[in-house]
Amino acid sequence: MAAQRPIRFGILGAARIAPDALIKAAQNVPDAEVVAMAARDPKRAREFADIHGISRVLATYDDLVNDSELDVIYNPLPNSLHCQWTIAALRAGKHVLCEKPLASNAFEAEQMAKAADETGKILGEAFHYRYHPLADRVRALMTDGTLGRLLHVGGHFSVPIPETNIRFDWSLAGGATMDLGCYPLHMIRYFSGLTPRVISAKAETGPKNIDIAMTVDLELDGGVTAKMTCAMKKDSVISATFMARGDRGELRVVNPIAPHRGHQLTITTGVGEKHETVPGDTTFTHQLRAFVKAVRGEAKFPTDGAEGVINMQVDR
Repeated sequence: MAAQRPIRFGILGAARIAPDALIKAAQNVPDAEVVAMAARDPKRAREFADIHGISRVLATYDDLVNDSELDVIYNPLPNSLHCQWTIAALRAGKHVLCEKPLASNAFEAEQMAKAADETGKILGEAFHYRYHPLADRVRALMTDGTLGRLLHVGGHFSVPIPETNIRFDWSLAGGATMDLGCYPLHMIRYFSGLTPRVISAKAETGPKNIDIAMTVDLELDGGVTAKMTCAMKKDSVISATFMARGDRGELRVVNPIAPHRGHQLTITTGVGEKHETVPGDTTFTHQLRAFVKAVRGEAKFPTDGAEGVINMQVDR
């Protein structure tokens, strides 16, 4: 039997996340190949392509999504452009790996998921942390009885972001909760296996309509409580944590979002305290392997369009 050719990816834009999220990951996944890109600024596109060894630069986003040689479009554009260009790519017969958050709001996410269903193409939301073995370990500890009956979960993510960044632009669907808070919200839901409901939320705003910090109290089934905090203020400390407390024990995770850059899992029960680290490749490499398997028809991609809709419904 002849070997299958690699899955060919095209990149929309020259986003700073693209090298780590896809290009470097593809170097570790032989079944994936980044072969084309397009950006609004042709000069920037050519420079980006030259730096990262991308062979073809197309003139427009439309040219990229309609290119017959591509199998997948990676969409790391500003949040406000996720819906338009993801649907265009799906309608053009491409699978799409879209950066988180999936859309500007739940309505857009629903339209994107519907387009994926209608075209039979895979729409993946790039919650890369979910694909690292650390996430599997945390989920297992929360469901195997180690913590006993679940009582409370919490997640936090903060990064100082310059006020000139697009995340401070309402028209581009910016804000701390959209960019950062979506991670702990997703973790609360995925690790617990329960869908959270917002009880109260308190935002600190910067530019009009833009939250630069957010605190959200949530309720889950069975009387479980939860709290999400996030911040992108200039004086924020880089921090990502997750915790869960049950009636028999507690777990705390430092850096569940990018564990390949260093992390620690601490489990405290009646028999004492234990520290763990979970080996693995980069979260992006694990994610890309999973996405390629889904494109090959070998497995389902867990953070798909339908899951993205649920997360956006919590975010709104």
